[in-house]
Amino acid sequence: MTSSRRRRSANIVEGAERAPNRSMYYALGYTDADFSKPMVGVANGHSTITPCNSGLQKLADAAVEAVRAAGGNPQVFGTPTISDGMSMGTEGMKYSLVSREVIADCVETCVQGQWMDGVVVIGGCDKNMPGGMMGMLRANVPSIYVYGGTIMPGRLGGKDLNIVSVFEAVGEHAAGRLSSEGLKDIERAAIPGPGSCGGMYSANTMSAAFEAMGLSLPYSSSMANIHDEKVESAAESARVLLRAIEQDLKPRDIVTREAIENAVAVVMAVGGSTNAVLHMLAIAHAAGVEWDIDDFERVRRKVPVFCDLKPSGHYLTVDFHRAGGVPQVMKLLLDAGLLHGDCMTITGRTIAETLKDVPSEPPAGQDVIRPLDRALYAEGHLAILKGNLAPEGSVAKITGLKNPVMSGPAKVFDDEQSALAAILDGRIHAGDIMVLRYLGPRGGPGMPEMLAPTSALIGAGLGDSVGLITDGRFSGGTWGMVVGHVTPEAAEGGCLALVREGDRITIDAHRQALELHVPDDELARRRAAWSAPPPRYTRGVQAKFAFNVSTASTGAVLDRF
Repeated sequence: MTSSRRRRSANIVEGAERAPNRSMYYALGYTDADFSKPMVGVANGHSTITPCNSGLQKLADAAVEAVRAAGGNPQVFGTPTISDGMSMGTEGMKYSLVSREVIADCVETCVQGQWMDGVVVIGGCDKNMPGGMMGMLRANVPSIYVYGGTIMPGRLGGKDLNIVSVFEAVGEHAAGRLSSEGLKDIERAAIPGPGSCGGMYSANTMSAAFEAMGLSLPYSSSMANIHDEKVESAAESARVLLRAIEQDLKPRDIVTREAIENAVAVVMAVGGSTNAVLHMLAIAHAAGVEWDIDDFERVRRKVPVFCDLKPSGHYLTVDFHRAGGVPQVMKLLLDAGLLHGDCMTITGRTIAETLKDVPSEPPAGQDVIRPLDRALYAEGHLAILKGNLAPEGSVAKITGLKNPVMSGPAKVFDDEQSALAAILDGRIHAGDIMVLRYLGPRGGPGMPEMLAPTSALIGAGLGDSVGLITDGRFSGGTWGMVVGHVTPEAAEGGCLALVREGDRITIDAHRQALELHVPDDELARRRAAWSAPPPRYTRGVQAKFAFNVSTASTGAVLDRF
């Protein structure tokens, strides 16, 4: 028994004054022998709210049995979830990022309040991932993350479908390129069962990052929820955690600056979600690691995109798994000198030791994972743009674009719904730059994702010819000439608040520039006339979030004081 475990157990078994504590455990079926065993939390994100989380109970059950068989006392508690896919385009989407903080608080509160020796965190939907990881890092007891697994593709007309297929079909329908019955057919077929959205979207991006950081088991981040290997991986994760408790190996021992750089390198290589920028900043903050928005640009410049994955590529996560998954990507990066092989993992092995037997070449007969000398893009895809519109930074996803430079007149919207209506009504034309503002962490509040308008642009055939700028976020399923996370946000008086209809804007990913072509003296006049809008919420979780949240360029966290 480690010294930390001995102290924890002593709180229960030593002294008559602790008898009421023992009584509570006896009521749960504990015997005297159980008090010398580690207390192991199982944070279970199972729910029937969303397909992403509907398949988690079997993983929690497997983890519980494995903890018990390995000599631990499993203690199950729940964490909430919000379905991004279901809430997209509604007021409910503003609760998505808020839920990240709620989940982190749940994990930290239960682990610390019950003085647990370790925790298995199990999650599926987008904010389950960073929320659970942030809670693990705050509590800093031996921990492991079990991803719920990706969904299988839907099938229609011999083609694979996924959640983004539906959003893009809405745009096609509005543009007259798809019938109402065709739209319904896609809606019915796109989501065939449990698991998280199937491309390299936010959930799969973050699961890949966690595996690269060393806090999830090798290959576990790309498994499908319905496959038996996912259940066995959950059980093995619990067994690994019990060994980590014996070794007193904790998350902050593993999540170093180098480990975060490994995770970001993998995110770049697989063409992952823009949300990774926001969440990795928040994870670094929880870990007490120095990492800022400019570090993403530093990694982007040296790591190519060599995985051909949706949304900007061709394949889904199940295809990625068959091609070798994250270990294959990491081995290619390690061999190229683009990964820190000496970083520790939760298994007690280093990254280099973990990858020792992984082939140095991707499997023949597939082009999901390419050799680095045949990369899709020579540099990473998540570009940090700055300029007078975003002096603190913004995030652009530049893969899949014919030309990542655009200049055009602004079409200005103060909410998502009016912007979507303008697209569907045919009022947005090639060359326009849409500005969606007052949607940041404070102004939204909650920094909602703009998948509905961006998918409508794709569906209308305008993905390459219309720009979209926002202080909100984008879904991992978004692609096109889009720039999000603009800081300072409009609600805090950022330059985005001063844009007027028809102003000329330039998006230039080559120069990492986001510029409003309005003279400084005119901007000064506009700023003098501007006043902050009243808060949208004055009570409850949204009001608390808006009051405490930091900027997107620092992760939109609530404890950056």
